[in-house]
Amino acid sequence: MKAPLKPLVLPDVPPMPVQVYNPARLAALAATALMNTEPAPDLDNLCELAASAAGTQQALVVLFDARHAFYKAAAGRGPLTLGRRSIPLHADACPLLAGASGPLVAADTARDARLVHLPDVRDGTMGAWAGFPLYSADGLVLGGLCVLDEQPHRWTGRQLGTLTRLAAAASDLIELRRRMHQAQERIDALRSSGAAADRLARSLQDNLLPPMITRPPWLDAAALYLPAGDGETVVGDFYDLFPTRQPWWCAALGDVCGKGLEAAKVTALARYTVRTEATQHSSPATVLTRLNDALIRQHVNDRFLTAVCVMLRPGPDGGVRGLISLGGHAPALIRRADATVEEAGRPGLLLGIFADAGLHAEPVELAPGDALLLYTDGVTEARSRSGHALWGLPALSTLLAGCDGLNAEQTLERITTALSGHAGDYHSDDTALLLLRVPHHGERPP
Repeated sequence: MKAPLKPLVLPDVPPMPVQVYNPARLAALAATALMNTEPAPDLDNLCELAASAAGTQQALVVLFDARHAFYKAAAGRGPLTLGRRSIPLHADACPLLAGASGPLVAADTARDARLVHLPDVRDGTMGAWAGFPLYSADGLVLGGLCVLDEQPHRWTGRQLGTLTRLAAAASDLIELRRRMHQAQERIDALRSSGAAADRLARSLQDNLLPPMITRPPWLDAAALYLPAGDGETVVGDFYDLFPTRQPWWCAALGDVCGKGLEAAKVTALARYTVRTEATQHSSPATVLTRLNDALIRQHVNDRFLTAVCVMLRPGPDGGVRGLISLGGHAPALIRRADATVEEAGRPGLLLGIFADAGLHAEPVELAPGDALLLYTDGVTEARSRSGHALWGLPALSTLLAGCDGLNAEQTLERITTALSGHAGDYHSDDTALLLLRVPHHGERPP
């Protein structure tokens, strides 16, 4: 008589965190319109950065609803058809992030009770795993950025810090997609009304600019954006200031050719590519080179852009040191504490057109009382009320030299007041300005 077959015993499958089924979370996920959609090249690029930073073979951007986990982006898995990107909820580790207060890491998944039931762990293809929540604007977990290795892998603090920043960049991208999808839906519904569509497009432009820039304690900073004409047409000026790897900060400003939603798409790609690349590279020329590569590779449309990128850190004696790179952009202006004004940066080519944009990184040194001004050509090419005379770089330099004793915000106010006096209430082009000033010894930035 044959011995009875022994039943197959599988590891217990733990219950899903109750937060997975939160209606508010599911509604926020649905609003992104990203589930079961084609791959997103910008998120694929971010996955490649994550895998490189973690030293792993694979990285994924995973979104999950109440039934399925969906691989929206992937690196190291080879071509994935749309049908192979969706798996049952219990077969993936990322849904566990819904019930966590932050990242989850496992150096050896075979010894981790949370993960031993997963098919990839049982078949030996996932020996280590780390997952980082992707949040909606309301703080709801929509999915995760995860990296995985076939062998057990001890994660370093530097790797986890970099992956946390990359997850924040991925969350920003997903939120931007939600806003763009929402705006596009409303624009489509109101396409018969051109004025209404332009107002919606302008709201998208506003979402691409940081509402309030952050700054390090060793820098006084201010930014300003003035829309062209009546402010109803979306265009491509942008600025940003954010921390990268301690103690470095990155300042960026750019101008996309053209107007409308097509320009806004390039603006979105530019801003978030710079944010992502700046966490990996300390040279602004490398950051802009990677942006140029992304523009050419993804070819969102026929738009190109100019940009300036500056990497800064505190230096000795209360000063600031760093590097500046120009991609087809006008040189920055440095106002020294003695009221002299000089140009900074070595021009490269426009971004998004040439495979080699000829970008260079030049040193920048700012002493206490010095200020660095980044601006778009809406400043220097502002026309007079008659529509003929340009304001020009000499006028801007002269005005900047006369801003003695003013902080960053006051300096920008004086520039825009003079600009409005020259051009009146109508600006032929959008204008963006970002001013970075080193406080004097003992001075506290506003």
